[in-house]
Amino acid sequence: MKITALLREETVLISMATNKKQNAIEELANILYEAGKLNNLNAFKEAIIKREQQSTTGIGEGIAIPHAKTNAVKEPAIAFGRSVSGVDYESLDGQPAHLFFMIAAPEGANNTHLEALSRLSSILMIKEARQKLLNARSKSEVINIIDSYDKEDETEDKVIDKKTEIVAVTACPTGIAHTYMAADSLRAKAAEMGITIKVETNGSSGAKNVLTAEEIAEAKAVIIAADINVDMARFKGKHVIKVAVADGIRRPKELIERGLKQDAPVFNGEDHGKTDADEKENRGGFYQHLMNGVSNMLPFVVGGGILIAISFMFGYNAFKPEDPSYHPIAEALMTIGGGNAFGLIIPVLAGFIALSIADRPGFAPGMVGGMMAASGGAGFLGGIIAGFLAGYLVVGLKKVFVGLPQSLEGIKTILIYPLLGIALTGFVMLYVVNKPVGQLNSAITDWLTGLGTGNAILLGIVLGLMMAVDMGGPVNKAAYVFGTGLLANGVYEPMAAVMAAGMVPPLAVALATTIFRNKFTKQEQDAGKACYVMGLSFITEGAIPFAAADPLRVIPSIVVGSAITGALSMAFDIGLRAPHGGLFVIPLVENGVLLYALSIIIGSVISAVLIGMIKKPIKN
Repeated sequence: MKITALLREETVLISMATNKKQNAIEELANILYEAGKLNNLNAFKEAIIKREQQSTTGIGEGIAIPHAKTNAVKEPAIAFGRSVSGVDYESLDGQPAHLFFMIAAPEGANNTHLEALSRLSSILMIKEARQKLLNARSKSEVINIIDSYDKEDETEDKVIDKKTEIVAVTACPTGIAHTYMAADSLRAKAAEMGITIKVETNGSSGAKNVLTAEEIAEAKAVIIAADINVDMARFKGKHVIKVAVADGIRRPKELIERGLKQDAPVFNGEDHGKTDADEKENRGGFYQHLMNGVSNMLPFVVGGGILIAISFMFGYNAFKPEDPSYHPIAEALMTIGGGNAFGLIIPVLAGFIALSIADRPGFAPGMVGGMMAASGGAGFLGGIIAGFLAGYLVVGLKKVFVGLPQSLEGIKTILIYPLLGIALTGFVMLYVVNKPVGQLNSAITDWLTGLGTGNAILLGIVLGLMMAVDMGGPVNKAAYVFGTGLLANGVYEPMAAVMAAGMVPPLAVALATTIFRNKFTKQEQDAGKACYVMGLSFITEGAIPFAAADPLRVIPSIVVGSAITGALSMAFDIGLRAPHGGLFVIPLVENGVLLYALSIIIGSVISAVLIGMIKKPIKN
C-alpha cells in the first residue's frame, strides 16, 4: 500500500495556527475527525496524549510524529501539518518542531497499513525530503513529495559476504513510528561508518528481520533501543547496550562506537531487558513498584468482589449452609470470589511489588511474604511491606552472589534466590512484621468502624477529592486501594464513598455538555453522551479528555462535586461490599439505595453547574 493512500489532501494542513504542543495535537486530530477517519475524537486525543506521556514523539530535526493505535480510529490515516514559526513540542533536541505527521491506526490495523506507516518514518530520516516538505507550497505538492520517496523497501537487511559486526533490536510502545526510525538511523550511520549491522524491528505487525543465533554469536555487541521489554534470553553472554528507542534515533554513531569497543556489561540473563535508566528508576521508584502490585491485584479485587456481590443477591448469609436463606449457588460464588480470588489479593500485590524491584527472582519470596501477611493478620499493609521486603532482600542477594563463578550462574535463579529469598522474607515477616502490623491494621479498622459523623464526613470529603483530582491517576488509585483494602476487614463505608465519588466526574461532564451546549464543541457534546455510560459504570477516566482540554475550569469543578458526594455517602452511613460495578451494584448498598443515588446526583449536578458557569462559550 502506498503512503498516499493514507495521507490525502483533506488531511494536509499547510499552515498550522499554533505554537503550543497541546493545540497542535488538537489541530491535527480535528483534521482527521473532520475527514471521517475517527470514531471518537476525544478518545483519540486521549490516546495521543497517553503516548506522549511515555516519551515525546518530537524526535528532533524539526519533526514530530504523534501517533496512536486505538479503536477510536475508524480507518488508518495520516494527517500532515506544517508550522513555519515552529511549535514548542518538547523535542529530543530541544528545538521547535516544524513538520508534523499524526498517525492514526485502528486496533485491527493489518500489516499492509502498518508497513506503509513505517515507511513514512523512514522517509522522514532523509534530510532532502524534509527540506522539500518545508518548502512545499500546496497540499498536492506535499502529497507528490511523499509519493516520490515512497518505495516498497525491503524489510530484511541485505545479506552480504561479511560477518555482522553489530546486531540491534528496536521497539517502541505502539510499534508504528519510533521503532522503524531508530532502525533506519542505526542502519544509515552504520553504512556511513562502513560497519555491517542487522537490526530487528519489533513493530505492530510483529518482529521483522529477526536475528539468528549465528548472527548474535558473531556480533561484537548488541544494541537494544527499546521502550518495551524484548526477548533478552538469546543475548546471554554478549555485551549489551540498552537505551531508550529515542537514543537509537538521536545517537546512532555513539551507540555503534560503543558496540565496536564492547563498552557495555555482559548480559547474564537476569535483568530482562531493562535499560540502565530503568534500573535506576526501579531502585528508587517506590510508587512505580507499588502500582505494579496494585495493577496486577485489581483484576482479583474486581472479579472476586463482583462475584461476592452477586452472592449477596441471594441474601447476605445465603452462602452459609446453616442459614435459612442458604443457596448452593451463593455458596459457590462466595467460595470462588471470597475464598479464592480475594484470598490471592495480598499475595499477588506483594509478589508483583517484589517482581518490579528484583525481577523474577523476587516474585516467589514476595508471594510467600504476602501469603504470610494475609494469614498472619497483617493484611493489606503487611502485604505492601512484604513486597518491598522481598524485593530488596533479593536485590541484596544478587549483590552478595555477584562474584559466583560463571559455571554456577544457572544455580542462582533456580536454587539460591528462591531458597534464601523465601527463607529470609519468611523469618522477617513471622518474627518482625506480622504482629505489630496486624495490631496496627486492627487499630485502623476499629477507628474507622467507630468514626463519629463529623469525622466520617471529613474522610468522605478527602476520599471524594482524591477520586476526582487526577481521575484514574496515582491519587485516584490510592483512594480506591484504600477502600478495597478495608473490605476484607469488614469496613464497607469508605468503599461506598469511593465508588460514588468516582462516578461523579464523567456524569458531571455528561450533564454539562447536555445542559450548557454553547460551552462545548459538537465533538465534545457527542463525547459527553458516552460519559453517561462511563459514569454509571464507575469509569472515572471518562472525564479525562475534558479535564485535559480545560484543566483550570473542569478539574476544580469536578473535585468539589466528588468531595460533596463522598461526604454525603459517609454522612448517610452507607456501606458497599462490591469494589466495582457502578450502577450495577447500587442495589447492593447498605443503609439506603435512594440516599446513595441522591449523593451521586447532588455531586454530579453541582459539578455540572460549576463547569457551565466557569467555562467560556465556544466562539462560532
